[in-house]
Amino acid sequence: MLSRFRPDLGWSDVTPRAAFLNRRQLLAGAAALTVAGPAAAKLSYVKSDYSTDLEPNTFEEITRYNNFYEFGTGKDDPMAHARQLTTDPWSVKIDGLVDRAGDYDLADLLSGVALEERIYRFRCVEAWSMVVPWVGFQLSDLLDRIGVQPSAKYVAFETLVRPEEMPGQQYPILDWPYREGLRLDEAMNPLTILATGLYGEEMPNQNGAPIRLIVPWKYGFKSIKSIVRISLTDTQPQTTWNMQNAREYGFYSNVNPEVDHPRWSQASERRIGGSLFSGREPTLMFNGYGEYVADLYAGQDLTKDY
Repeated sequence: MLSRFRPDLGWSDVTPRAAFLNRRQLLAGAAALTVAGPAAAKLSYVKSDYSTDLEPNTFEEITRYNNFYEFGTGKDDPMAHARQLTTDPWSVKIDGLVDRAGDYDLADLLSGVALEERIYRFRCVEAWSMVVPWVGFQLSDLLDRIGVQPSAKYVAFETLVRPEEMPGQQYPILDWPYREGLRLDEAMNPLTILATGLYGEEMPNQNGAPIRLIVPWKYGFKSIKSIVRISLTDTQPQTTWNMQNAREYGFYSNVNPEVDHPRWSQASERRIGGSLFSGREPTLMFNGYGEYVADLYAGQDLTKDY
C-alpha cells in the first residue's frame, strides 16, 4: 500500500536538476494515475488508503481561508500577497544528526518519489476545520533516505525568511523564522507527510508552496509551510507558538477536545463551507486518527503534555 524510496538509490544517483524541464513535469511523472485538478493543469499521484471518505472542501475555500502570518494576519492576506513568492528554484537544508547532510534542491528530494493523495481532516487551533486533499509523500521516506543517526530524538523544521516577498515578516508578529518540531516517532508515523500539491495541482503559494508538513492529528499550526530546513536533534526544538505563548500552545498540540485553549473551548469545531444552519461538530480526539497515533502517547498525561 505504501510507496517507499528504492533502498539501493543513493544521493549520488539523484537525477540532476538540469534533466528536468520544470517541477510540474517532475511531479507529473511521479506515479501512474493522473487525476484532474480544478484547473487545466494536472498532477499525477496514487490514491491512499489513509484518506478519509469525507467530502473535501472546495479549492476556493482551502486557498482563500488560511493562516500564513508571513503574509499577514488576515485569513485572506495569504491569497492577496503570496503570489509574489518565488518558489523555483528551491532548496532544503538537511542537517544535524543525519548521515547525509546537505543542501538539496527540491527536484532532488522528489526524485524517485511516488506521490499519494491524502484526503485529511484539518483542524485549526482556532476551532475551525476543513477536509483537504493533499498530494505528497511520507516524511519517513525522506528520513530513511538521509540516514537518521541513533542519537536523534526530534525533527525540527524552519520556514523561509524572505521579507521582500513575505510582507508579514517585515513586522515582529512572530519571532522569524517560523519554527516547528516533532518527536522522531511522530515524524516517522505513516500519517505524517511532506505535501507538494493540493487538489491535483502543485501547492499554491498561500498554502505553503512548494513543500510543507502535514500532521493531521495535530492542530494546523504544527503543519509548517514553505520549508527550507529540516534538522535532526537529540533535544526538543523550540517551536514558534510555544515560544510566543507557552501557556496557550504546547509542544505537542494534539487535537484534544478535553483540553480547552485558555480562551475558548476545543470540544467542537466549525466546518468551513458549512451552512448557517449546520451548527458545530464535535471535535474528535486526535482529530479522528487515534487508531494510528494513540499508542505514541501511551503513559503520557495529555493534559500536561498538551
